[in-house]
Amino acid sequence: MAPHFIKPYVKSNKNDAADVEAICEAVTRPAMRFVPIKNIEQQAVLSLHRVRHGFVKARTAQANPMDGLLAEYGLVVPQGIGRIASRAPELLGDATNEIPGIVRQLIKRLLEHMKTLDQQIGEIEMQIKV
Repeated sequence: MAPHFIKPYVKSNKNDAADVEAICEAVTRPAMRFVPIKNIEQQAVLSLHRVRHGFVKARTAQANPMDGLLAEYGLVVPQGIGRIASRAPELLGDATNEIPGIVRQLIKRLLEHMKTLDQQIGEIEMQIKV
C-alpha cells in the first residue's frame, strides 16, 4: 500500500505501533488500493536510475567548486555543466590569467573527476535504454 493511503488512518503521533494499527485498519477497507509488487527486473532498473541520479548530483557537486574557484580570480563561466566542462580547459591553458599553479591543479582534478562521472552517467544511460 502506498503511504499516502495509510496516513488518514493514523490516530496519534507517528510511531511504529500507530503505523501498524493504521495499516491494519486500512487493509480492512474494501476500496483500499494496493501498490503492485515490483519484480527483480523492475528493481534493477530502478537501481540504475538511483545510481545515475547520484552520479548526476556528484557531477554538479564537482562543477560548483570549479565555478567558484574561477570566479574568485575574475573568470566567470556561464551556467551549465557543459559550459564549464568546455570552458575550464581553455581558461587553464591561458597563461595570461592570474590563476596560481596550485589552483590550476585543483581545477584540473575537479575537471577530471567530472569527466569520469560523465562517462559513468553515459554508461548507465546506455544500460537503461537496453
